[in-house]
Amino acid sequence: MRPLLFSFLFLFAVHALNAQTSTVAAPILQTPQKNIDDFMSQRFGMFIHWGPVALRGTEIGWSRNREVKQAEYDSLYKEFNPVLFNADSWVKAAKDAGMKYLTITAKHHDGFCLWPTKFTDYNIMNSPFKRDVVGELAKSCKKYGIKFCIYYTVLDWYDLRYPVRNDGTKTIDPKGDMVKFVQYMKDQLKELITNYDPYMLWFDGNWEQPWTKEMGADVYRYIKTLSPSVVINNRLGKGTHKAMGTDIVGDYATPEQVVGKMNLDIPWESCITICNQWAWKANDKMKSLKQCIQTLASTAGGNGNLLFNVGPMMDGRIEKRQVDRLREMGDWLKVNGNAIYGTKAGPYMPDSTMATTRKGNKINLLLFQTKSTQLVVPAVEGRKLIKASWMNGLGIEFKQVDSTITLMLPAIMPDPNCSVIVLEMDGQVENLPLIKNIQQ
Repeated sequence: MRPLLFSFLFLFAVHALNAQTSTVAAPILQTPQKNIDDFMSQRFGMFIHWGPVALRGTEIGWSRNREVKQAEYDSLYKEFNPVLFNADSWVKAAKDAGMKYLTITAKHHDGFCLWPTKFTDYNIMNSPFKRDVVGELAKSCKKYGIKFCIYYTVLDWYDLRYPVRNDGTKTIDPKGDMVKFVQYMKDQLKELITNYDPYMLWFDGNWEQPWTKEMGADVYRYIKTLSPSVVINNRLGKGTHKAMGTDIVGDYATPEQVVGKMNLDIPWESCITICNQWAWKANDKMKSLKQCIQTLASTAGGNGNLLFNVGPMMDGRIEKRQVDRLREMGDWLKVNGNAIYGTKAGPYMPDSTMATTRKGNKINLLLFQTKSTQLVVPAVEGRKLIKASWMNGLGIEFKQVDSTITLMLPAIMPDPNCSVIVLEMDGQVENLPLIKNIQQ
């Protein structure tokens, strides 16, 4: 009986392995290009890192087992009661900033869930607050016409099925079970997609050893059975976040804390903080208005989106100084938004002087600085400049010769943070090749 039993078990194992292999190798239903294009046309979104860690003012996830002892960190939810949280206030801050989408950290590396998940007790309903933060934000985004997106991390230092603990070592816990953990992920993702219908899913934490490209492909495939149109970032597989490649699973690249490089072929989104820390920190240094606006302009001028992060406080409010800074960005966009939303980068390469975007027959020059009262740029081959003006409509004197366009500028620019000049050409400019040099 034993040899027969062994043969049966061996054949069963081979069959199971083949079935698993065929599942991994099956074709992946890709996000339709029209949905990716729509996402990239939004250009500006709000990132929100928030959770019980705001009670300590340390970094979300990363301070567990570092600045905050594990037992203390994992118990913070028991005193987390942000009674001043108001989803409408957060979403209105994004709306007033000119942002088009919002992404909330539904679950960060610490494993705490901001929605009433059925699959772990480590969630917001077991805090004193007992309110569905994800659900309230989804509802408010719909109210204000903001696209609702969800951040969900791959790694989870709290869940014992995930075999890494962030305890200062790289030891893999042999009691971990990635098969069960991936199923846990799928169960939670089904909750999030079914209950909140996100426009985009933002994954993270794919760099640790237990996670594989094959797991990412499996999860991507599963998501597409639930929501074929949802856009997914590139942190489900392996490889660099800054680019797309053979190890990447997802729809677009995600450079972090830097403006991505000009790329007309690969969609990308830079995630950058308004202060230094992702989660709230008392007296954290905040970027100047000039830095904020020029970061947004440089991102659009490289053909990317900007996901701009705020970290709400322990009581549920976003700091007034951050809200005010975002509103100032929104005021700039009310005047200059046509140079950002729905544009294509170029035709000039961005540099320290300016970034450029284009749409139809218009080129937008987003000026960061000027060195004289004349701005000289290369002429656009095959096109003639018929009108130059500031974005507010006031005309600019210019002259065009065979190889250059010269624009006459005032001694003081209209906007010290970033002034926009619109060049109206005698034909479309969207499909013209990049011009690699700008002269001033």
